[in-house]
Amino acid sequence: MTNSATTRRPRVLVVGLGISGIATALRLHRLGWQPVIIERAPGRRRGGYAVALFGTGVASASRLGVLEAVGNRLGPPVQTFEIDRSGRKRKGMGLPDLPGGPRLVLRGDVENALYSALPADVEVRFATSPVAIAQDERGVDVTMLDAATGATATERFDLVVGADGMRSTVRRLVFGPHEQFLRPMNYMIGACVLQRPIEGHRTSDGLVLAEAGRSAWVFPFVNHNPTVLFSYRVDDVAGQFRRPAIDSVRAAFAPEPAGPVLRQLFDDYAAADERLFDSVNQVRMDRWHEGRVVLLGDAAWCLTLYSGMGASTGMAGAELLGNLLAQHPHDLPRALSEWEAKLRPFTASLQQTAATMRQLFTPAGELQRIIRATIIRLSNSPVAPVLRRLLRPGALTELDIVAA
Repeated sequence: MTNSATTRRPRVLVVGLGISGIATALRLHRLGWQPVIIERAPGRRRGGYAVALFGTGVASASRLGVLEAVGNRLGPPVQTFEIDRSGRKRKGMGLPDLPGGPRLVLRGDVENALYSALPADVEVRFATSPVAIAQDERGVDVTMLDAATGATATERFDLVVGADGMRSTVRRLVFGPHEQFLRPMNYMIGACVLQRPIEGHRTSDGLVLAEAGRSAWVFPFVNHNPTVLFSYRVDDVAGQFRRPAIDSVRAAFAPEPAGPVLRQLFDDYAAADERLFDSVNQVRMDRWHEGRVVLLGDAAWCLTLYSGMGASTGMAGAELLGNLLAQHPHDLPRALSEWEAKLRPFTASLQQTAATMRQLFTPAGELQRIIRATIIRLSNSPVAPVLRRLLRPGALTELDIVAA
């Protein structure tokens, strides 16, 4: 007779139903673990902003078995234009122009593909969040709050993965307050799906309005309305949250008249059923794991939207975690230590890249705007191939998960 104690599937609590969390649950389930996913929101998010998948993300999605479902909303012919407030345009450079064949999708495309791949026995609990975490050498006791009923319950797990975003509850409970780890970039971002294509432009046109300290990007998709990304520099981050998001966004682009394109972008953002509005921060930590608790994705490193590698690194980090747990099935400390040692140089490089890419998204001042405009002009010159290779996010640091 088989001893049930030796065949028990180890339990992992995954906190967060985003890309990193779902990918972790999928990878560890295939490894023989029993995942439970909890999500503080009452249901799944439906919207999404533009996400680029470069080599690392494409490879991880393929090995996770979801690449075909993720798809690619970047269809020819796509052209990115630099515009001004009056609507005048000239040839520009956008994500589709970068080398490496990046896929342009919606965040929801990646989440939906991963979620659909989850086996039926993976339990997902909405409106649930951890309120206390205590651990010993053999397991982790997590007290969870059900926001719908107000009830709390404590369960034991073999591993807890905090994939609950930049302001991670798991990180706060185990590692310390947010202020210890958030590094503000003094920028705000806003994003939503537009209600319709931009008037006077083709549905395949990408548009960039970049001014000193502020920018608006329109990303086109196949068979889907475009999305907008607002990005702007601020001195008082807290003040941006004291009024409706649209008021802060409008004020960031004032006092000059908006013009036809910005006016439509503002109107659609104000009317959106689901929108993103947040400050831009990187997460800097000396250690991503403590005992049997590990952080992953934005909770651990938060590359920001400027890196272009957030979704890719979230999937890659989840896949790598599964690979190391498979290599060291009876030595969790070693698996987590080796996982972090392999992944940390990659994310550190991308955090540095984000600072450079941010200048291309949103120049900090007039000098940076002039430099950016020069780079855009060079991107349409004979030196363009070399320049674009240097500007590709993660160009020098593609993570080889297979080598793990």
